[in-house]
Amino acid sequence: MNTSRPRTSISPLSSELNADLHSHSTASDGTLEPEALAERAAANGVQLWSLTDHDVISGQARAHAAASACGMRYLTGVEISVSFASDTVHIVGLGFDPAESTALARGLAANRDGRGPRAQKMAEGLAKAGISGAYEGALRHAGSPALIARTHFARFLIETGVCRDNGEVFRRFLTAGKPGYVPHHWAGLSEAIGWITQAGGVAVIAHPARYRLTPVEKYALFTEFKAHGGHGIEVVTSSHTPAEIAHYASIAREFNLAASRGSDFHSPRESRTDLGRLPPLPAGLTPVWMLPQLASR
Repeated sequence: MNTSRPRTSISPLSSELNADLHSHSTASDGTLEPEALAERAAANGVQLWSLTDHDVISGQARAHAAASACGMRYLTGVEISVSFASDTVHIVGLGFDPAESTALARGLAANRDGRGPRAQKMAEGLAKAGISGAYEGALRHAGSPALIARTHFARFLIETGVCRDNGEVFRRFLTAGKPGYVPHHWAGLSEAIGWITQAGGVAVIAHPARYRLTPVEKYALFTEFKAHGGHGIEVVTSSHTPAEIAHYASIAREFNLAASRGSDFHSPRESRTDLGRLPPLPAGLTPVWMLPQLASR
């Protein structure tokens, strides 16, 4: 990590912070180490950061130390895959206490156990479509069968010239009905929220506009999320259009949920938006970092 850049003092907590509470490192499907992510976030003006790798918290100690060295506030984070209705939903956990996260760690391990067999089936589907070696190619990017995800298959398909970019990969091969798509049963919604809250953290629905849920299913998602102890919704994220930001701001108000903000950054080459480059939260919302559970972190 480059330590030559001048460090600044930790910013006071306020609703005006440049917070980026959704990003990924090499611990899951990002391409940068936690330290490099921290440096990039701080260089882009991020004042409050969280590393939220998929179903794993192994990068948390490194991320926290790097954030402190860069003068940023830090919240522990994770992004949990959840099966809900007809889709996979992602729940971000923020501000949990690593010392109290035994149930969370066990739950995440169980979620990861299904990734390897699922990846094998994805590779079999791609082989039938004429693409060989996909499992081995994706595994080179993931490093471990327990962490392998669709993003790693996407990188293999791009590097081998099958597709030009992530959009083409997912459109042709990795969404429902396509050769490399394999549905999977992840944790339940109440389970994931319970793991987070038992460890003293808050649960947030990630990028809600991305889910292929019917309007009735989406309303059920928000209702059940709130009933099970969920705290917030990601209103501002890289995949949300201005209209979607406005819509989910209204959902946050309707369900009395706090609002979160995160780039979902994975890679300088792949991500729609860089760390810290998001628009601010709409007015009249409670930022998730101002909730009592997180404001004291």
